[in-house]
Formats: sequence, C-alpha cells, structure tokens
Amino acid sequence: MSSKSLVSVILAGVVILIASKSVYIVKETERAVKLQFGEIVEPDIKPGLSFKIPFVNTIRKFDGRVLTLDSRPQAFLTIEKKRLIVDAFLKWKINSVETYYTATSGDEFRAADLLSARVENELRNQFGARTLNEVVSGERDDVMTEVIRRLNEVASKELGISIIDVRVKRVELPPEVSNSVYERMRTEREREARELRSRGFELAEGIRADADRQKTVLVAEAYRESEGLRGEGDAKAASIYADAYTKDSEFYSFTRSLKAYDEAFSGNGDIMMLKPDSEFFKYLRSSVGTKQ
Repeated sequence: MSSKSLVSVILAGVVILIASKSVYIVKETERAVKLQFGEIVEPDIKPGLSFKIPFVNTIRKFDGRVLTLDSRPQAFLTIEKKRLIVDAFLKWKINSVETYYTATSGDEFRAADLLSARVENELRNQFGARTLNEVVSGERDDVMTEVIRRLNEVASKELGISIIDVRVKRVELPPEVSNSVYERMRTEREREARELRSRGFELAEGIRADADRQKTVLVAEAYRESEGLRGEGDAKAASIYADAYTKDSEFYSFTRSLKAYDEAFSGNGDIMMLKPDSEFFKYLRSSVGTKQ
C-alpha cells in the first residue's frame, strides 16, 4: 500500500471517529446536560439527535423516569415520647437537570442518600408533632401530604428533584410500647363490651315487660270473652230448661227425681237420713201405692 493510500485511510478513520464523537442521542426517558471542560453549557438537552464538539463537550445523561427510593426503617418518637419503627418509600424524578447535576454530580446513589436524609428529617418532625393514635390511624394521610409538600420545597430548590409521592409501608411498635397499647386497646374493648351488654339487658327487660303486659291483656280479654260465652250458654240452657218445664212440668219433675235417685243411690255405704214422707220419695211412694 502506498503512503498516499495509507494517509487516506487514516484520514477517513479520523473523520469517522470525529463524526461518531460529534453525534449523540438523548432518549425520551432520559435527561441530559452538555459540559464544556466540566462546566455546564446546555442545562437541559431535548430528546433526539444532537451534535457536540468532540473532546471539548461531554454529555451526561440521567434517568428521567419516576424512580423509587426505599428508605431504611427508622425509629421516630411521637409527641407522647412513644417510639415507632417506620418503614417508608418515596417516588421522585428530576425536574431541573442543572440543579440535579450541580448538587449530586449526576450520581443517583448520592441523590438517594441526600433524599433519604431529608425524608427521615421530615418524617421525624411530623411524627414528633402528633400522638400515637393520630399517626397510626387518624392523620396518616395528613402526615404524608405535609411531608410531600415540605420535601418538594427543599428537594426542588436544593437537588432539582420533584417528589411525586411519599408512603409509609408499615408502622411497628417496639415491644415495650406494643404491650401498653394492646393493654389499653383491650381495656377499651372490654368497656365497650360492658356497655353493649348493659344496653342489651335493658332492651331485653323492656321486651320482656312488654311481652308480659301483652300476655296479661290477652289472658284478661280471653277470660272476659269466655265468661261472656259461658253466661250466654247458661242463659240459653236455662231458657231451654224453662221452656221444657212449661211444656210438661210433671214429666220434667219426674226426670229430675230419677236423676237425683241415680246420683243418691249410686254410691256404696252411703247413709241418708230422711223422713219417709219426704218430698224426695214422692215418686217412690206413688210407685209403691200403684203396685199395691
């Protein structure tokens, strides 16, 4: 190969190298800055194909998507000086590439450490201003809203980061706190149970008294109705007896006497002391006299 051809090949290689070093691509999911000898000359490069001066400009790219920071569980004190173990995470993304690069040198781990410290500080402040009950159940959403607001103010200004969300995965009580909390909860539940039982007994007594009253009323009404029916029956029977008596009084008197004889003489060993001419033996005497 001649020297002229060799020079051409070298020049072509240099041109290709320079061209490859002059072109770069920023993806839609990336944020980037252009540096010139370590200084930022273009703070936020738009996605797409762009050009730079080889060996003069440097392109630093960062993940522009929403990232998750899972912070370490930390111990916080409530306003009652109760210790809680809090495990939280946050969602964040870059909103100012220049500020982010200046504060962290583009190191995601450095950014995570700075964010963790600020999250822990804000959670400590918010938990320390509330009671255990407010933190665990009553005002957790308010706590998270306030933490997000205050973190955004600091992180956006100092780190160029926007806080999307902060959530508490779990809140655990140390054993010494858990025992007292569970004991208080058990006492409270026992008190509520006693109140419910008392209300139940009171309601049961009212229902029982009402049932007894209804029973008394029903029995009285039934007795009154039965006595009325019995009186009507007796009156009707008396009317029938009276009507029969008026039709044949002699026969009626005779049948009544026979019934009386049957009831009087049906027993064994009974003794009756009556005069022979008693009205009771009227039909017996007439029967004997007729036979003679």
